[in-house]
Amino acid sequence: MSDEGGDARIALLVDFLNTVDEDTGEEELGDDRALATWLRARGLPTRGANAEEARGVRSALRAAADGHPLRSDVLRAIPLHAHIAEDGGLGLTSEHPVGHILAVAVQLAHEGEWSRIKLCDMHSCRYAFHDSSRNRSGRWCDMRVCGNRAKTRAFRERQRS
Repeated sequence: MSDEGGDARIALLVDFLNTVDEDTGEEELGDDRALATWLRARGLPTRGANAEEARGVRSALRAAADGHPLRSDVLRAIPLHAHIAEDGGLGLTSEHPVGHILAVAVQLAHEGEWSRIKLCDMHSCRYAFHDSSRNRSGRWCDMRVCGNRAKTRAFRERQRS
């Protein structure tokens, strides 16, 4: 798969993970219609779109991005079909509405890249992001915003001590 395709698949996964704002509780996938609209806007199948199921998948993937074991019970209902891709690598397909997103996560894990999908360390943020740092040490979704706030807070705490 080309880098451009890789960037697009990672952007899709991160976009899906960020359909909920943990701080405010704002939910983009509130019902089946909202999920279908979200999927359609990204060129994904909508037939059988189930918002409750999609939120369960998202929750399991967010927990895994936060370093917790992947809950396979939530993901078993999403059929993935493996094949050899044109480039000789692992190819995964699914006709399930969120199957393509799950396939991206599985492919990233297979490639050893899942550890680059993280949730922002800023507790008031928790947005998912792709850590593109060389040593995989990224902690914040945006260094200029969340990283700066965390570093400023730490500096102030050190000054008080």
